[in-house]
Amino acid sequence: MLRAHRGGPFVAVRLPGPFPASGGGNRPASGRPGRPGQNRRVPVHEITDPDDDRIADYRALTDVELRTRWEPPHGLFIAEGELVLRRALRAGYPARSYLVDAKRVDQLADLDTGDAPVYAATPDVLQRATGFHVHRGVLASFHRRPLPSADEVLAAARRVVVLEDVNNHTNLGAIFRGAAALGVDAVLLSPTCADPLYRRSVRVSMGEVFAVPYAKLERWPAGLDQVRQAGFTVLAMTPAPDAVPIQRLTPAQRERAALLLGAEGPGLTEAAQSASDVRVVLPMRRGVDSLNVAAAAAVAFWELGRDDPL
Repeated sequence: MLRAHRGGPFVAVRLPGPFPASGGGNRPASGRPGRPGQNRRVPVHEITDPDDDRIADYRALTDVELRTRWEPPHGLFIAEGELVLRRALRAGYPARSYLVDAKRVDQLADLDTGDAPVYAATPDVLQRATGFHVHRGVLASFHRRPLPSADEVLAAARRVVVLEDVNNHTNLGAIFRGAAALGVDAVLLSPTCADPLYRRSVRVSMGEVFAVPYAKLERWPAGLDQVRQAGFTVLAMTPAPDAVPIQRLTPAQRERAALLLGAEGPGLTEAAQSASDVRVVLPMRRGVDSLNVAAAAAVAFWELGRDDPL
């Protein structure tokens, strides 16, 4: 069935796909066995023009400045890859739309796409629209949800990480992934931190930004008093010579720890360190003075949680 639909062709298809795919039968082009339900009828909107307004959410995804101006004000974020978009759905984020390589339409066959349209295009059209080769073949635009307050996040946590000026999206995503894996209950962000829901952060975190609650401390560094009043000990990570080796913290200092980390390179500001309770360091060997902030965070997370029951 083919009819005009909102400025472009509309194809109601019985998956797999309205477009040719290798492999035949019910086996997707990837070679993986087909999922249950993949033969249900799914409406797929074919996109042939990269400037089609229906896929405006996905335009110029590599332009950080443009995406920063577009995504939060429009209340959306982009998930890249099937695993990540499924985690977003499981976390309760409502989908706005899906944009997929035409040969990968069947990967969404078992999803209840609801009112969110599914757009399909060739790899060339996808690249021209997004600005990069979409090698994972699956993108989705999601509605954001209101952020909880810092007080709400702190009330439900035993161990948190607080980030100052961490504006590298790759580092931010890696910190979220480490937090999820190594027993950190929440992330608090200074006002100048990067957006955890920016596509690269989401991708690097493998979708763990959806699993770890986070909030912003609007006043900085005064917001650290809010953390302390919630019963946490603020531990500022710094290579300063008078910092306490992290493994020598007392049980009381470990009990409800708020690990404070700064940006790659400059580290924590003096104001943030002055507002902390204890300055701590990861002891280094062979003259190395520091680690990448995401790597340092992972080591510190493990150390603080090493006595947690498994």
